[in-house]
Amino acid sequence: MLLGGAIVLVLMLAAAYGALHYMAGVPGRSHSGPLPPLTEEERTLAALLRRHIETIAAREHNIRRYDELEKAARYIEATLASYGYSVGRQEFFFDDRPVRNLDVVIDPRADIADPEVVVIGAHYDSVAGAPGANDNGSGVAAVIELARLLRDRAGTGAKRIRLVLFVNEEPPYFKTEDMGSLHYARMLAERRERVVAMYSLETIGFYSSAPGSQRYPAPFNLIFPNRGDFVAFVGTLYSRALVWETIRSFRSHTAFPSIGGVAPAAVPGIDWSDHWSFEQVGFPAMMVTDTAPFRYPHYHQITDTPDKVDVEGLARVVKGMERVIREMTR
Repeated sequence: MLLGGAIVLVLMLAAAYGALHYMAGVPGRSHSGPLPPLTEEERTLAALLRRHIETIAAREHNIRRYDELEKAARYIEATLASYGYSVGRQEFFFDDRPVRNLDVVIDPRADIADPEVVVIGAHYDSVAGAPGANDNGSGVAAVIELARLLRDRAGTGAKRIRLVLFVNEEPPYFKTEDMGSLHYARMLAERRERVVAMYSLETIGFYSSAPGSQRYPAPFNLIFPNRGDFVAFVGTLYSRALVWETIRSFRSHTAFPSIGGVAPAAVPGIDWSDHWSFEQVGFPAMMVTDTAPFRYPHYHQITDTPDKVDVEGLARVVKGMERVIREMTR
């Protein structure tokens, strides 16, 4: 009897270990130890990221603060145009008011007639009551600067790159028909674009090495560190291959702490961003994040102001994502 119980216990433990390894046994090794000094390029990038965040996220900007939402959209359009892009608009109406997603496209070599597509996106609205500097001014600034950094890929890569700023991600629009990224994902599906990766850059500008600065939903609290000094690459089980390849690439060339993993969508936080929309139409999609409410003390608060964003850490992550995208689209 005791032997049978012991065997069952061992099997249960083995199954639990196997499930955890399947979800979180990502390739490569996270950077540890002191960070290297910022390069001159990273210092310049940090200053640009700061300027974008201070402009976009000085005040609450969403449909209930429509004038501020429009100011943010116009700033994004003007900045991308100054980088040499023709900015696309996907407009739709909410409460008889026009709102829009914004995008720029970097096409591959001319000999590739039906290219695979990589989407990098972030939502530019803030939650009600908050200016949204980290959520999600940090993600918006990252997409804008990735557009600048990747300009030389035009006509040279093997995949089409779409850099997108979405409206209406925050409640009460999240996971509804009014969510901007769902409109965009459906448009790509209707066009039969072959999206092989979607990256949602979501709240990526807060890092802390203080013990206890990081929390997790179960069961990840059992295996990951309690210091919030890393960037996380996460997704649902559906996008496991994309998460694994992305973190492998990031760790191979970027000296910044990282974790990664997948979990069922029922685990809190796993699908809490625009990557949810892309999975609804069958596209592999994942989130790059500082883990938002599991770390950031100003999440969805009036105190989510530009001074809270670590632009140097953000610059390191943006350069890492640039290298990931270059490798993926070469």
